[in-house]
Amino acid sequence: MTARARVKIKDVATLAGVSTATVSRALSAPDSVGPATRKKVMEAVKATGYRINSAARDLRQRRARSLLILAPNLSNTFFSRIFAAVQEEASSVGLTVQISDSRIGRDRLLSLGYDGRADGIVLLDGGLDPEVVNGWRLPLIQLSEWNDAYDAPRLGIDNHAAAGLAVDHLVGLGHRSLLHVNGPEENVLAITRRQGFLDAASRNGAEATVFPGDFTLESGAEAARRWAGLDNRPTGVFCASDECALGFVSECIRLGCDVPGDVSVVGFDDIDFADRFVPSLTTIHQPRLEMGRAAVKQVVAMMQGTPKVEADATGTPPERIEAALVKRASTGPAPA
Repeated sequence: MTARARVKIKDVATLAGVSTATVSRALSAPDSVGPATRKKVMEAVKATGYRINSAARDLRQRRARSLLILAPNLSNTFFSRIFAAVQEEASSVGLTVQISDSRIGRDRLLSLGYDGRADGIVLLDGGLDPEVVNGWRLPLIQLSEWNDAYDAPRLGIDNHAAAGLAVDHLVGLGHRSLLHVNGPEENVLAITRRQGFLDAASRNGAEATVFPGDFTLESGAEAARRWAGLDNRPTGVFCASDECALGFVSECIRLGCDVPGDVSVVGFDDIDFADRFVPSLTTIHQPRLEMGRAAVKQVVAMMQGTPKVEADATGTPPERIEAALVKRASTGPAPA
């Protein structure tokens, strides 16, 4: 055999005195062969300079070496750091990343679990058909959003408790009349944050009002215009997202109201420019880099058959990512 010849698995088998099938098992599942045989195979591998053809191996095992991220709105600034963290963590273990809008139609969604283009999925959308999601048969982690009908573990923050942090902060500043600008009516995050707001307001003995919204700048601006028309305006406002809160603040300023002199505003998410806005936004910080990394580690562990998130007695894994209130300039003492 010349130095330039490509070493094949049968060359290793011949030198070791075993079959090619035994060589394959020794390399892909070492525990399936005896120690003596495994030693002979590895010595032959070293002597021949054999290199495993990982691309061919992956093809035979129907592995794409790729993760798929599905999110409902790729332009949403909230997702940017999660995408970056998933890319970084996946690359560290030799996986590529595909990013796709989750609202691509039922037929295309149905094909995701069978087209061989991904080995695992990070799902950021709790609004998909459970029949479709549960039919993918791929390792899957729900991140941020969730759906109890999905047969998959989830990671994220406790949105109910995080909303309570916002309310407690406003009440601590002396605000007794509070307003919540809601997210999309059917969205699980919006539902949970709204209930967290209402429960915390009740616990603190504060008056609570809820306006409809949809996480966007314009919904915040519309809520501000409606707020400005009230005879008795709430002095503390908690918005279901940062974009909504920034829309509320900017419209208040356009209408001649002072933030936080006339009204204090709290957002949710801590998106990248929340601290650069004027006034800088008090908000609930979601550690999106940590969330993205944790999701990849979980999916990879599921691919290897060793999931890292332990389920509780009901079979539901805990939400282990901690949120925190970040105090900035958009909140202050309640006006006299």
